Amino acid sequence: SGLLSRLQTSAPTERTLSSSKSSSQNIPSCLWKLGRLNHVAIAVPDLEKAQSLYRDVLGAQVSETVALPEHGVYTVFVELGNTKLELLHPLGENSPIASFLQKNKTGGMHHICIEVDDIKAAMTELKKKKIRILSEEPKIGAHGKPVIFLHPKDCHGVLVELEQA
Repeated sequence: SGLLSRLQTSAPTERTLSSSKSSSQNIPSCLWKLGRLNHVAIAVPDLEKAQSLYRDVLGAQVSETVALPEHGVYTVFVELGNTKLELLHPLGENSPIASFLQKNKTGGMHHICIEVDDIKAAMTELKKKKIRILSEEPKIGAHGKPVIFLHPKDCHGVLVELEQA
């Protein structure tokens, strides 16, 4: 009669995701493909402490620090086997990471990076779908490959970086 008895007697619901695409669904094909998760970027107020945590405490392989003046950041990559973490620290006062750290004093997740097979086609199609891209042209990212960033307000609050695979 009560809520508890209804919950105890109701059958569990199973959710499934369909992996097959029916031809009747009429899904438009993209000219580009989304690939694997390349990295999750974390803004850190103290790069040496963050490197030490992942290298000395957790035992991960940690790269050397690389300055990327065009992006206003220092980067360090932490290898995780199936993906990487990118530790970001401000390079200069106009760094986007400096403003992020002003709002988030202890640091935190900054963006995710997903590989694409054709970044120019992705840009064209995303613009048609009203997804804002934060630069007119791709810039060269930390891996020496073209990257773009998608506006977080168009991506459910997540800053998304797309990187040419």
